[in-house]
Amino acid sequence: MAESMRGLKRTCRCAELTTEMVHQTVTVMGWVQKSRNKGGIVFVDLRDRSGIIQLIFEESTAGAEGFEKATRLRSEFVVAATGTVERRSGAVNENLKTGEIEVIVKDIRILSESETPPFPIEENSKTKDDLRLKYRYLDLRRPDLQRNLILRSQVATLTRQFLSEEGFLEIETPILNKSTPEGARDYLVPSRVHPGSFYALPQSPQLFKQLLMCSGYDRYFQIAKCFRDEDLRADRQPEFTQIDMELSFVDEDDVIDVNERLLQKIFQLIGVDVTLPIPRLTWQEAMDRFGSDKPDTRFGMELTDVTEVVRGCGFGVFTGAIEQGGSVRGINAKGQGAMPRKKIDKLVDFAKDFGAKGLAYLSILEDGSYKSSFTKFMTEEECAGLVEAMDGKPGDLLLFAADKNKVVWDVLGNLRLEMARQLDLLDKNQYHFLWITEFPLLEYNEEMGRYQAMHHPFTMPMEEDLEYLESDPGRVRAKAYDIVLNGTEIGGGSIRIHQNDIQERMFEALGFTKEAAYEQFGFLLNAFKYGVPPHAGLAYGLDRLVMLMAKEDSIREVIAFPKVKDASCLMTDAPNVVDDAQLEELGIKVETDEK
Repeated sequence: MAESMRGLKRTCRCAELTTEMVHQTVTVMGWVQKSRNKGGIVFVDLRDRSGIIQLIFEESTAGAEGFEKATRLRSEFVVAATGTVERRSGAVNENLKTGEIEVIVKDIRILSESETPPFPIEENSKTKDDLRLKYRYLDLRRPDLQRNLILRSQVATLTRQFLSEEGFLEIETPILNKSTPEGARDYLVPSRVHPGSFYALPQSPQLFKQLLMCSGYDRYFQIAKCFRDEDLRADRQPEFTQIDMELSFVDEDDVIDVNERLLQKIFQLIGVDVTLPIPRLTWQEAMDRFGSDKPDTRFGMELTDVTEVVRGCGFGVFTGAIEQGGSVRGINAKGQGAMPRKKIDKLVDFAKDFGAKGLAYLSILEDGSYKSSFTKFMTEEECAGLVEAMDGKPGDLLLFAADKNKVVWDVLGNLRLEMARQLDLLDKNQYHFLWITEFPLLEYNEEMGRYQAMHHPFTMPMEEDLEYLESDPGRVRAKAYDIVLNGTEIGGGSIRIHQNDIQERMFEALGFTKEAAYEQFGFLLNAFKYGVPPHAGLAYGLDRLVMLMAKEDSIREVIAFPKVKDASCLMTDAPNVVDDAQLEELGIKVETDEK
């Protein structure tokens, strides 16, 4: 039967006890991690969010009733224990922060009993994810998850402190918004008061933070909940959290400066010194060198453009791609020249998943000879020139893709990462930051048959490229910048358009009529009639940022109550059906396909 904690006050958390407190009387409260009955003595590991302390129960100190209670303790019972801190009489446990001490219990109260948990509450759980997520309230008791959420809290708190000291104001923006379906799919919320009309949950606070700049608030930030109805991956959730900011009267360097100093401060939490300034690469250079606009620079294996080297050679795959306006590029997997054909074939299949028609390879054997899929079509001089261009040495494996630039980048960029995974080159203890700048302003969508904004329609083009906005839209670069960490984009932003004429030209380039632009964004465009300061902003994915800091592979490990791949919650069984009366009140009828 559960007891009351009336009259008891916890004096400290379990792992806050130290050797300096020896002989002091303390009261600790928490969950039983494990209990060991050795006959005349019971050892109990008591756990709370700070860690574990060992409790000792003997009849001579705890009394007959207290000792009897101790013998009944099971995993996950919640108890309060009062006793004296003493140095351990047995061996020191070097794996525990409190490994030198223990509490000799004089009084114990069982505050709550527990059924046997469906899985052990322990670090590095081997329990299947679905079971952990169904019982997430138990999973969250595990020390590694608790450390992750504590780190997340510390990042949010430090961010608030830093930005407040930099003159930012924390201002909340609405959750119930108007749908502006330019980008990912919105989550829609029906309105009872306005039948047939819907709110949209925000994909970001973008338009409202720009309005705040119009309103003169100068520097805004918010730790904002955002929602996107899109397919999930390891680093995506349908609801996620942004560290969102906007600044007036600034240029790109101002935004980058304040964010570099913020990142430097945040990473001190895990003992990582971020060297400033963080390197910058233009989008074009990143694509040419790494085949990615979020390159992982913890390892080399950079792309080499060999288009001119093989132009006119005897291998039709190379020359055909070049004649079609494409390119030929390769990567050098140093020391992998002896890779078995079966493994190379798997790499070919991997490349095909990213649009490649095939993958050409050349192994340089230790005696300097070649084993290749294509050298029989080339002269000895052509092969030697290609190997030299790739800095090929005996023992190296050269891999090539030939196609349109976009396909070649995608194939080799992903192949580069796959090789790094196979060769164990992705060290989670390294933190390589990189700014990517000068993105294309627009990208052509083949399905839609028009250009769309690579970031969003309010991104400022680079002034020197404005003349091409109508004549050659794909040539225009944006004043946009992403911050990348270890091959993951953790944040992005841009200088915003604040001139009406440029905004109108941008909408025209995106295929909007003036009427359509006002229908979707009229409230912002009207605000722009009344004096708009030059402004810029940036937003981080807080979940991704903490995931990398915690060295986790999935953002689910740093979110308290995440969704699974189909955007459902295994614990609450959401989403779910609702009563017909609720639907009727909202004027909604649900139709199902019956076969």
